[in-house]
Amino acid sequence: MAFSDLLEQVGSTGRFQILHVTMLSMPILMMASHNLLQNFVASVPPHHCAPYANLSMSSTGDVWRATVPLGQNGQPESCRRYTHPQWQLLNSNSSESLREEGEEEIEMQKCEDGWNYNMTEMSSTIISEWDLVCDQRALKQMSQTTYMGGVLVGAALFGGLSDRFGRRILLLISNLMMAVGGTCAAFSTSFTMFCIFRVCCGMALSGLVLNSFSLIVEWIPTRVRTVVGTGTGYCYTTGQLILVAIAYCIRDWRWLTLAVSLPFYVSFIYSWWFLESARWLVLAKKSEQAVKNLKTVARINGRRAEADKINLEMLQESMKKEMACSQGSYSALDLMRTSTMRTITLCLSAVWFSTSFAYYGLSMDLQKFGVSIYLIQVIFGAVDIPAKILVTISMSMLGRRPSQCGALVLAGVMILINLLVPHDMQVLRTSMAVIGKGCLAASFNCCYLYSGELYPTVIRQNGMGWVSMMARFGAMVAPMVLLLGEDSQWLPGFIYGGAPIVSGIIAYFLPETLGQPLPDTIQDVDDRGLGRTTSKRLPEKEDLAKKDPSCVLLKESA
Repeated sequence: MAFSDLLEQVGSTGRFQILHVTMLSMPILMMASHNLLQNFVASVPPHHCAPYANLSMSSTGDVWRATVPLGQNGQPESCRRYTHPQWQLLNSNSSESLREEGEEEIEMQKCEDGWNYNMTEMSSTIISEWDLVCDQRALKQMSQTTYMGGVLVGAALFGGLSDRFGRRILLLISNLMMAVGGTCAAFSTSFTMFCIFRVCCGMALSGLVLNSFSLIVEWIPTRVRTVVGTGTGYCYTTGQLILVAIAYCIRDWRWLTLAVSLPFYVSFIYSWWFLESARWLVLAKKSEQAVKNLKTVARINGRRAEADKINLEMLQESMKKEMACSQGSYSALDLMRTSTMRTITLCLSAVWFSTSFAYYGLSMDLQKFGVSIYLIQVIFGAVDIPAKILVTISMSMLGRRPSQCGALVLAGVMILINLLVPHDMQVLRTSMAVIGKGCLAASFNCCYLYSGELYPTVIRQNGMGWVSMMARFGAMVAPMVLLLGEDSQWLPGFIYGGAPIVSGIIAYFLPETLGQPLPDTIQDVDDRGLGRTTSKRLPEKEDLAKKDPSCVLLKESA
């Protein structure tokens, strides 16, 4: 009896599994809120230099006309003012002659007395709170980069800790860390403090993702994993729409940050109900607790008779193969061990990096489209739904490789074409960006399935951990590229569009996996990479025997 058979015996999709998956999916709804929170809490309001401190006039309009020059778009400049008030500008004739002569002849200075902000969309943001404009504008992107850096560190930290201490305890810590980190960020008294607590939130998000999905897949049978995985993926999509609703109702950045963090206190409380993965308990030599958990699951599912039959011997027999194979000394170095594995790892690294890089490059710069950030966020979130459906159909009919290549290349083409569209054609620009973002969401959907099918069982976790780290690195770099737009407005878009096209071409060198069985060993991957359908199994046995002889014997007897 395999462990999957044991799960069927205790009720594979019974009451426990439904409650378990539903409760684990609730925090996933709020993950998008923290990932994309920057769009609202760091929204840049229209601003210009504050008038001189000792200047008082009855008309505010007269004050800024006499102190703030107009830019080429006819709006007050954001970062400069006249060194001395130009009262002659209040005379229309003088104003026209001044424009003809050129305002650059008048002496200018920086905003010595701060800025005035037009707070029509948000009543308060971190930009207006700490004046992150003009010379300090790079700090806006830095806040998102540090958050994504926290996600990267969390992925490396929590993955190893969950294998050592268990999924449940790390999930509890992650929920509490997210709640406390978000609360402290909401009450930060300085920008540095805000960034520190946002790093904590980023680390917690990685812990939530890793351990939530581990607990989900390790308590459900293989035959429903695809459906459940797709459903949890749509939870994140729904979370993007939830964020818009919350942000629309709460316009102050502190209360908004607090609102998206408080639900994690609730998640922390009910997470004590979760049962630790029986698979992990067995591999961690805690088989007695695994038996108790399985009996509890059987009783919740109304199968008391089956619960009485479960014992230690039955469990150890069902996990014999996993326990033997888990003793192998595989490491991340095996990802580069053979030429085929090197090709797969390098190609997937490029695919994951560019997908995440371009995805967050588009998603974190909504203000450039010139429409309401609430409307554009709704559209950007909703496009994920048809995009994921279409790529799922494409992967099933055309294959994984053409779907991955097509999604990336099309996304890049849409972004590059947008560079040629005039800025006043907002509808067309927004439409192209939405299509590009949908293609990147489709690419993400394909990445997860394709990568899992390319890496062999013995190093699949190492492989998925590596490509996930590349995605986090791409998300961390993406906000900093926006700073290049200060000198060349077209350069960030060119980079965001060029990266997916290049990686889409690189993805062509990956082997197709449609209809292929999952590879168990590195030898299986090499055989598939060379186009072999059958091969001598001796090299594979020798390779595995060096790792763990008992694993080979179990494979032969299976």
